[in-house]
Amino acid sequence: MRTEFKHGARGAGVRTGPSGQATVMLRNLLTGVAAGAAGTTALNAVTYLDMAARARPASSTPDDTVRKAQELTGATLGGSEEDAANRRSALGALLGIASGLATGAVYGLVRPRLRRVPLAVLGVAAGLAANVGTTGPMTALGVTDPRTWPADSWLSDLVPHLAYGLATAAAYDAFRRPGGRP
Repeated sequence: MRTEFKHGARGAGVRTGPSGQATVMLRNLLTGVAAGAAGTTALNAVTYLDMAARARPASSTPDDTVRKAQELTGATLGGSEEDAANRRSALGALLGIASGLATGAVYGLVRPRLRRVPLAVLGVAAGLAANVGTTGPMTALGVTDPRTWPADSWLSDLVPHLAYGLATAAAYDAFRRPGGRP
């Protein structure tokens, strides 16, 4: 197959063809990961602002998820129970970061096919996907059951995820287009 050059948004030649398509796909994936990092920062900021404003404690579900995974796999975290609890806390937080980056990566692969979809719709969809991506496994493991959550728990969960989605969508477009235009 012949490789051709097209002029991209910045005027540079962009390779098309099999290896050029792989390069574009990799760039979209990595841009999605970076956008997911921005979204994860937004999610954490909104969560901590809510915790500070309402003096609410941190959720135990990330730690509980790691504990459930330990039970299912027979893994130990070594040391004293205090050491294991600290490791569970850290691993729970790292799982959240990994989920945000992975959702961003998927967003980066899908976004180029959705050029005409408004940014707000993409942001809400990314936020809902991130929410399902974190709550789904916790529900499957029996750590939580969203059907039993009161309204304030739903808001505490959905609002930060919507912030994630909007920040991810905005960051992706800003990284990929001059002036942030889609």
